[in-house]
Amino acid sequence: MSSTQDPTISEAISGDHKSLDEYADRIRSSTSLEDKTKWRNQLTWALARHAISEELTMYPAMEKHLGEEGVLLTNTDREQHQAVKEDLYKLQSLSPSSSEFLPLLDRLMTDLHEHIKHESEEDMPRLEGKLSREESQALAKSFERTKMITPTRSHPSAPNRPYFENFAAMLAAPIDRFKDLVSAFPDKEELPEKHRSML
Repeated sequence: MSSTQDPTISEAISGDHKSLDEYADRIRSSTSLEDKTKWRNQLTWALARHAISEELTMYPAMEKHLGEEGVLLTNTDREQHQAVKEDLYKLQSLSPSSSEFLPLLDRLMTDLHEHIKHESEEDMPRLEGKLSREESQALAKSFERTKMITPTRSHPSAPNRPYFENFAAMLAAPIDRFKDLVSAFPDKEELPEKHRSML
């Protein structure tokens, strides 16, 4: 049973969006290559998991509750995600010392903000209008749980629809998690409270 304090799907997703902006800002404001690399890794980890979890939980809910309109909206979302995933794929292995790094980060964040605007103005109001608070909270819990098993790196050539994406994610996630073990990340204390428990 959900409590009235549990986040709705809109609140869970917008919370992630704020964290992603914070991670990008930390990349830009860091003065050492080591810190920039840690925050690049954190942004990659959070954004890859966020995008796949949306595709596996929120998009099917939109298609179920909004019918044909939901299908059209999620098609737009998947196209926007593809641009973000392609940018993230390049960024995740590019050294922050490269002259290409900051322009690519800016393009990634521009693409991401276009998607965020679409979600906040189109997707979320329509979906929330069809869900009770309890249903929205249950969807938010599913979204958060799904992030625990998704890949932590961008794989733009992987399928982006349920069942096919589930299978591809199950194959990629263990490899990504092994790479995480040997990658540098910010200290837990530097992260927003929400993401500390997910490490």
